[in-house]
Amino acid sequence: MDIKSVKTLEQLEASGYKSKSIKDELRDNLREKISNNQTTFTGIHGYENTVIPELERAILSRHNINLLGLRGQAKTRLARQMVNLLDEWIPIVEGSEINDDPLHPISRYAINLIKEKAGDTPISWIHRDDRFAEKLATPDVTVADIIGDVDPIKAANLKLSYADDRVIHFGMIPRANRCIFVINELPDLQARIQVALFNILQEGDIQIRGFKLRLPLDMQFVFTANPEDYTNRGSIVTPLKDRIGSQILTHYPESVAIAKTITQQEAQLDSRQSSLVHVPELAKDLLEQISFEARESEFIDAKSGVSARMSITAFENLLSTAEYRALKSGDDQTLLRLSDFMGVVPAITGKVELVYEGEQEGAASVALTLISDAIKSLFPDYFPKIERLEKESETSPYQELIDWFFEESGFELLDEIPEAEYIEKLDAIKPLNDLLNKYQEDIDKKDSYFMKEFLLWGLVEHKKLSKYRLSEGFRFRDLYGSYINDL
Repeated sequence: MDIKSVKTLEQLEASGYKSKSIKDELRDNLREKISNNQTTFTGIHGYENTVIPELERAILSRHNINLLGLRGQAKTRLARQMVNLLDEWIPIVEGSEINDDPLHPISRYAINLIKEKAGDTPISWIHRDDRFAEKLATPDVTVADIIGDVDPIKAANLKLSYADDRVIHFGMIPRANRCIFVINELPDLQARIQVALFNILQEGDIQIRGFKLRLPLDMQFVFTANPEDYTNRGSIVTPLKDRIGSQILTHYPESVAIAKTITQQEAQLDSRQSSLVHVPELAKDLLEQISFEARESEFIDAKSGVSARMSITAFENLLSTAEYRALKSGDDQTLLRLSDFMGVVPAITGKVELVYEGEQEGAASVALTLISDAIKSLFPDYFPKIERLEKESETSPYQELIDWFFEESGFELLDEIPEAEYIEKLDAIKPLNDLLNKYQEDIDKKDSYFMKEFLLWGLVEHKKLSKYRLSEGFRFRDLYGSYINDL
């Protein structure tokens, strides 16, 4: 029988439908998924052995949950995906403001309707996708917004006394009865509003004005909070924390590979960009390494965090920079260049919170430093490590390349030169080709030009070459010869 064909209370009782609380729904459906080795939370990477098992255990324990972590750690996404653990359809008393269970009504409206119509009480069904409510906690949120208040217009229209509970206008939480209710950035909620949640979390009832009103609400609460908020903008009051069953700590990706997977999944790309621009894996690794450098940088406030959104928007900017260059030069296809990374600076400056030293340096300068640090960190993975102090008896594997730049002091890579000219200029540096053939002999031809640029930039970061920013590109020179020439 199609469950949605049940239209009355009598039919519902005859169908054998059994009511269950929302926490039991979540628990029972999670048990089934775990038993069948099904994935519970999809599209969330890096939490398989940390956050997700803790979240699943909290659901099995029927706990209200607080997800505590820095920005950009998928806290809201985790909460939203809990909807998939609900039953697909549940019945409600038709017309009920608070999703009354027909078998266990709690509102005056539903109780009176069932008393009047008995088995003929109309039933409607709501899908699990409609059983999710979310509120961003802001300082201007009131008790009336989330719990309810007396509605004088309703009292006047119905000619009711203010002593009659039918004059109550329910807030967001009662209207989300039998739903998952998420409050984002909980510490931003004023303390007096947090106090109003005490009874709802513990006893399941609400208090509105002077009414002696008991509504045993059936809800799954999920809160999200940023640890910095405890000391910065507000805090979670202790009795409220005591009533939240499980507090789960989220975290940033622990490896470049996981971060890269997240960026590829989340980046909003035009299919024409993807077909126009060839992106080497090294470029993707370098982009993610920038975020890892930012989380360790002395210029950036570690307590504020560096969101995964930085890598996502930076990747979008990176491809747009290459696309813009190709359109300007008339190329049908283009290889991503390391110089295109200058285009990600706006994505970085808007996503990091600078400390005093960072403010002194300037946001753009800090962004360029992060790119430089990322190149320096990845360089030893592809080429021989350059020690800060080298023995005089040992010949550097890069000496021939350094000598080439001593003799060719005016080598320039302009930002918008056509593809053919870019390739020709890099191919003309014989020692650069020799180094690639020696240390990256299996590299794909398309990836080799980004790797050549990466080698040049890496030598700059290790003080073996110098790099000057021109108005339209970069000039590479040897380190000491250029200094002597300037003298």
